[in-house]
Amino acid sequence: MDLTRYVENLRRELGVAADAGGDEARALAERLTAALEPAIRLMLLDALSAAADEITRELAPGAVELRLRSGEPDFVVTAAPGDEAVRAAPDELAPAAPEADEGATARINLRLPEQLKAGVEQAASRERLSVNAWLVRVVAVALAHDDRRAPQRGGRIGQGYTGWVR
Repeated sequence: MDLTRYVENLRRELGVAADAGGDEARALAERLTAALEPAIRLMLLDALSAAADEITRELAPGAVELRLRSGEPDFVVTAAPGDEAVRAAPDELAPAAPEADEGATARINLRLPEQLKAGVEQAASRERLSVNAWLVRVVAVALAHDDRRAPQRGGRIGQGYTGWVR
């Protein structure tokens, strides 16, 4: 993505605004925009980075990253872990979940041992995600993985046990 077009548009708009003040104001605006160009580019990168973070939160378990390549920003979209396996074996897909309202969320309380919580926070930080977005991604991948490995019904009774024991 080339930011030059946006910087030039801002420079042109400042020039138009300075025209109202005469030649002196126009010359001052030209000097200021030349000096401010690096700051303008940095602010645009900051806005793009914030947008990528917001999109990542909405795409979880997928992610969007903003990377600099040759001084220009570039977006990289990463599919959720496990999506590659899903694409590779479509015949093993679980039935699609019913459509849910995109904005619908549910709140749960999760109690973790301190050591596990610290590990979750580190993992989320490594992927530049919030703890919530990271947990949503992990749960979605685990559920997709479980759906593909669902036990077959109709086997012999007593072959295996599932459930919780106290």
